[in-house]
Amino acid sequence: MTPADRAIALEEFRRFAESRRSVRRYAGSPVPDSLLEAVLSAALSAPSPHNRQPVRLALIERAETREKLVAAMGQRLRSDRTKDGDSPSVIERDIVGSRERLLRAPVLLLVALSMNEMDRYPDSGRQQAEFLMAAQAAAMAGQNIALAAHAAGVASCWMCAPVFCPELVAEVIGLPEDWRPQGLMTMGYAQGPARSRPRKALEEILQRF
Repeated sequence: MTPADRAIALEEFRRFAESRRSVRRYAGSPVPDSLLEAVLSAALSAPSPHNRQPVRLALIERAETREKLVAAMGQRLRSDRTKDGDSPSVIERDIVGSRERLLRAPVLLLVALSMNEMDRYPDSGRQQAEFLMAAQAAAMAGQNIALAAHAAGVASCWMCAPVFCPELVAEVIGLPEDWRPQGLMTMGYAQGPARSRPRKALEEILQRF
C-alpha cells in the first residue's frame, strides 16, 4: 500500500469512526447469530496487557435473567440515589428508562474481565495498576465490538452501570467467580437516526511536551 493509499484509508477510517453513534432504541428484528459472532470476535484483536487476554464476554439471552438483572440494578440505583438526596420522581424516571433500554434491546452483552492470568504483586499499588490494565483491555475490546457492529450495520451503546455494582451483577447472572463486570452493551438495528452530540476539538485535549 502506497503512502497515498494509506492516507486515503486513514481518512476513510476517521470518517467511519466519527459516524458511529451510541444508540439506545432498536427495531425489533433480531441480529443473526452468525453476524453477532463475527462482531464479537473483533474483541479478540483488541490490545491486551502482557497478551494475557483478560476480557470475558457474556450474552444475556434468557428473559428471566434479564428481568432479574434489571430489577436488581434498578433497586441498587434507587437505594444509592435516595441516599444522595435525589428527587424520587427523577430516580424512578431514570430507572424506567434504563429498564426499557435493557429489556427491549435485541442483544444484551456483558463485558467483564478476569484477573486469573494477570500478574500478581505483594503491594496494593502495583496490584491496582494491574487491575486497571485489565479494565483498559475490556474497554478497548468493547470499542472494537462497537466499531465492528457499526461496520455490520448494527447499532450499539456502552453502559457503565455494572462498575457501580459488579458483585451484584455477577451474582444475578451467575458468572464464574473470577469474572468482574465492566460494562453492558446493548445492540440491535437502530430504530431511527441517532442524535449527533458535540465533540471537543483535538486542540482542546492535546498538549505537546
